[in-house]
Amino acid sequence: MKIAVVAPSCTLRPEAAEAVAAIAAARGDAELAIHPQCFLSEGHFAGCDEARLAALREMMADDSVDAIWFARGGYGSNRIAEAAVRNLPSAARAKTYLGYSDAGFLLAAFDRAGLSVAHGPMVQDIMRSGGEAAIHRALDWLVRRDSAALEPKLAAGRRAMAFNLTVLSHLLGSAIEPDFNGAELIIEDVAEHEYRVDRAMFHVTANPAVQRAASLRMGRISEIPDNDPAFGRDAEAIVSDWCARHGIPFAGHADVGHDASNRVVPFDLARN
Repeated sequence: MKIAVVAPSCTLRPEAAEAVAAIAAARGDAELAIHPQCFLSEGHFAGCDEARLAALREMMADDSVDAIWFARGGYGSNRIAEAAVRNLPSAARAKTYLGYSDAGFLLAAFDRAGLSVAHGPMVQDIMRSGGEAAIHRALDWLVRRDSAALEPKLAAGRRAMAFNLTVLSHLLGSAIEPDFNGAELIIEDVAEHEYRVDRAMFHVTANPAVQRAASLRMGRISEIPDNDPAFGRDAEAIVSDWCARHGIPFAGHADVGHDASNRVVPFDLARN
């Protein structure tokens, strides 16, 4: 299986690329094609918008590529997401696209365009504690569709979507807003104050499209900075409260987050 790696947001660290390439080579079941664009640097981004978009579109159009694996998050994929799905090449529809965090903008756009997408570990995750397990989990899903890589409580026969909460809040109302109707929506976040989680949940749950979701589950909302004074309620209380206010069933926890334990959530298992 040939898996292309592109960086639609921030620059991939060379040592991460080398480590993941070594893992793939040792496994022997996947050929990684790490695009040179991954190592570009222009301010915050892995190259200018045009370079990031060109690399992504090049790999989308390549008939020899079976899957596209996003290198890392950060910020920037929203700047190219709408352009990425214009006049899709036929080869793009035969691929799987995997990532999370800032890549959620692309997951939303690609899912809306009918492509096969999944929220799950990215190449840069090798740098996390326990990151090798995350890399194997991603490759197990991409190469073998190993169900052990999946978030374990996904409902059979129901669409699921997983997003970073902050990314989800920002994509609502845009041209790439997904269709949440009847879907199981999963959220996660990292390094956000509890008041910011509260503010994002206010916006997300007030959205009429989100209110059509079948349920909402909470992945890990981690590395929450201290608030002064204390906010007064934790992330679960915040999430469940805003769900209750807008009649969205809160269905508990999910095994996803900004960490090496992050599980895979295909947006449409039937499509995958």
